[in-house]
Parts: sequence; structure tokens; C-alpha cells
Amino acid sequence: MKKPRIAIGSDHAGFEYKNFLKEKLIAEGYAVHDYGTNSPDSVDYPDYVHPLSVAIEKKVEDTGILICGSANGVAITANKHQGVRAAIVWQADIASLARLHNDANIICIPARFITKEQAFSFVEIFLKTDFEGGRHSQRVNKIAI
Repeated sequence: MKKPRIAIGSDHAGFEYKNFLKEKLIAEGYAVHDYGTNSPDSVDYPDYVHPLSVAIEKKVEDTGILICGSANGVAITANKHQGVRAAIVWQADIASLARLHNDANIICIPARFITKEQAFSFVEIFLKTDFEGGRHSQRVNKIAI
């Protein structure tokens, strides 16, 4: 099975987690495109979320990972894009259900509330879980306006 192309981005609060996740994913053979930020200096997360989300919409990238302190800001911003379904994940079951039932294409990680190891575990679950389809397809198809 071909591994998905992954877009990854963060703000300053997620910078350390972004680098950690990127390194682990590359070591596992994933193609990872880093959309920034490139330092722990304070930044505005929409400056990084919008380009990543456009890449998902245009299918330049297959899936995305966004990280900020709470994951709320990046998720709200990403979900402004019609072709994006960004899910905040803080537990393994949520990572699985985001893909299984919601066909999420971006996982949003709350760096201030989980460990780096948990984040990687949730990303792995997210990447390895397929959309179930069936009754969920009708619901997902009603999301975009």
C-alpha cells in the first residue's frame, strides 16, 4: 500500500511536536512536507494553516497534521476550507473515529495537553484507519455547503 503524502504545520506552541512528528514519520518512510512554522517564536497560526489546507483541498497532499497549544485555533481555521475535515484528537478512539466515521483529512493535535509519544500514536492510528463509508458517507457528504 502506498503511504500518503503528509502536510504538517504548527504555530509556535506546536513547533517542538511538529519537528518530533516529522522526524518519526520520515523515519517510517512517509513523504512529509513541512508548512512551518520554522522556529518557536510567536506566530499567527492562520499563516501556516491556510496554505496547508489549500494543499489538502487541491490534493497536492493526501492528509495533514496541524499542531498548536489546544488544537482549537488550527482546527477552526482549517475547517473554513470546503475540502477539509479537520478533527481535534486527544485520545486513541477519537483518532480512529475521526477517520472511520468522519473521513477527516487533517488531524489536529493539542500540544499542551498530550505527550509527544501520545501525539505520534494518535497520528499512526489516524494514518492507518480507513473511512468506513456506508451510512457515514451520506453524513459526510452533507458537511460542505
